[in-house]
Amino acid sequence: MKVRQLGRVDYEATWAQMRSFTDARKQDTEDELWIVEHDPVLTQGVAGKPEHLLVNPMNIPVVKTDRGGQITYHGPGQTVVYVLFDLKRAAFGVREFVIRIENAVIALLKDFRIEAQGKRDAPGVYVSDAKIASLGLKIRNGRSYHGVALNVSMDLTPFSFINPCGYEGLRVTHLHDFGVDLPANDVGIRLSAHLERTLTAPT
Repeated sequence: MKVRQLGRVDYEATWAQMRSFTDARKQDTEDELWIVEHDPVLTQGVAGKPEHLLVNPMNIPVVKTDRGGQITYHGPGQTVVYVLFDLKRAAFGVREFVIRIENAVIALLKDFRIEAQGKRDAPGVYVSDAKIASLGLKIRNGRSYHGVALNVSMDLTPFSFINPCGYEGLRVTHLHDFGVDLPANDVGIRLSAHLERTLTAPT
């Protein structure tokens, strides 16, 4: 898989680039992982309900996007890895895909001696009852874009403006709470290595 470190980029511009990449793919196009950070933005999935945005005192832009899921927050200090992946070629389904992405995050956290788990009814990765990583995907013609966002060391305040991923009162945490103080991009590189292993492992 090709790994691209894109730095701090605009959400909507990156979303457009992901769509273009996916639409232009051929059968032999190499899968890619894009490591990014975003300026503060609230993104609302296709099934997102406006009432899950409770307040917005910081006037953070809200973008209605085409991924699955409800509303979430992206901002500096969070690593986002976009997973541009051919599920048809890999010959596994969406549920398996989600589990493999979650398992990559869980394996990364284990490197930091943090025990984490996924939840079948609420995609993402949790440490105890606090969410540390969220997933949002779009599958078009058997190929994915969007991906996974892992909270590294960030201002968590904007999560209090929303029902994160549609869950009222859901606690949110970040690696900083567990004594991990690394740049978000460095964590993104480590996460990408785990993603490559889990996504290319035999079924």
